[in-house]
Amino acid sequence: MDLEQFREYCLSRVAATESMPFGEGVLVFKVAGKIFALAALDEIPATVNLKCDPDLALELRDRYEQVQPGYHMNKRHWNTVEIDSGIPEAELRKMIEHSYDLVVRALPKAQRYRLTRQKEEMEKTEDHKHMRQVNLIAAMA
Repeated sequence: MDLEQFREYCLSRVAATESMPFGEGVLVFKVAGKIFALAALDEIPATVNLKCDPDLALELRDRYEQVQPGYHMNKRHWNTVEIDSGIPEAELRKMIEHSYDLVVRALPKAQRYRLTRQKEEMEKTEDHKHMRQVNLIAAMA
């Protein structure tokens, strides 16, 4: 996964936003105003910080040499991950989803409810688009 793919996947999460509050070198991804990912734009290899359950953080650090304690973050709750250095893309997506979900779970109930409704509406729209594509392909056959 390269940095652009990472960015696109983070922004595909419901209500995810991006900004650069720490300057031009760090891209920050938030949901409901809370950070779930940071990407260093000038690091080689490309690195990102992702929130993580402390037990899972330790497990991931043991499993992948590309996962280290969070740089400039609470090392118990954050990992710094080299995204283009051999970790399978499916595993990186799980890490992003886990980080996002941890932040969402910590939100007040009303905010979580709104996000759930947004996600359901987004999924309905995507299902509708998919069905239109299937019907179009069937009509062309």
